[in-house]
Amino acid sequence: MLQELIKIKTSPDQHLALWKVFSERSQSNKNIFLTHGTFSNKKVCLSIADLMINNGYTCWIMEWRNHGASSHTKVPFNFETIGKEDIKTTLDYLQDKLSIGKLACITHSGGGIALSIALICYPELKSRIESIAMFGCQAFGAAHTSLNFIKIWFGKQTSKMIGRVPASKTGSEHDETYHTMKQWFDWNLSKKFLSDDGTDYLPKMASIKIPIFSIAGAGDTFIAPPSACKSFLKAFDNPDNKFLICSKELGFQEDYNHPRILHSRNASLEIHPLVLKWIERNET
Repeated sequence: MLQELIKIKTSPDQHLALWKVFSERSQSNKNIFLTHGTFSNKKVCLSIADLMINNGYTCWIMEWRNHGASSHTKVPFNFETIGKEDIKTTLDYLQDKLSIGKLACITHSGGGIALSIALICYPELKSRIESIAMFGCQAFGAAHTSLNFIKIWFGKQTSKMIGRVPASKTGSEHDETYHTMKQWFDWNLSKKFLSDDGTDYLPKMASIKIPIFSIAGAGDTFIAPPSACKSFLKAFDNPDNKFLICSKELGFQEDYNHPRILHSRNASLEIHPLVLKWIERNET
């Protein structure tokens, strides 16, 4: 696996980190865009990228601002910022600067939310994407039990007081500010998917007809419970979409939790190959 860091300039003193991950088997016409979610960075994408590049793909992993090798800024940002600015800028770069046409997408958690926002706000991006695989992705269904509602409400109040959600609470590397996480708290507490200006994203999701493979972990009981992932996928209203719960009951090696659904040895053995087949099946 070879890795090359590309710095996409977004302002005089800010840049996004875009990692080109490839091998001698990678072909110029087979490309995949990947991005992580909150609290993490490119590392969660590397195991699935390894499979993809060994099957002829070049992977392009975008790290959010304030994550990984991207610039750190004190300017507040949220999921909409990542979707409308970071993902839009990166997809434009891939097309305009590198002449990459069609590509597949793989996202984890909030990365799928941000990609959805980008596709809703910039419909022209949809023609560039052949398929999407979303791991542990939902925006408005985590408070499906009274206990979860209380945990989310408490998390919101606590992070508001201290100004951030510590990465130590999630076992990850990057803290997230209250400003970033407030949208996720509010969406799930209200069961609504609203923009900062009050636009309702939920009915607009049906405009995205790209085939989507949503993968949920049976052991993910809080951040992206299977029922919430299923509701998020259903909003796209596409019969070609696919939903999968990874559990022991359904023959998988474990009841996957939120991080392990994408980044674990077991996932690389039994889930990643399913995503590869999905991407290959939807290539045009």
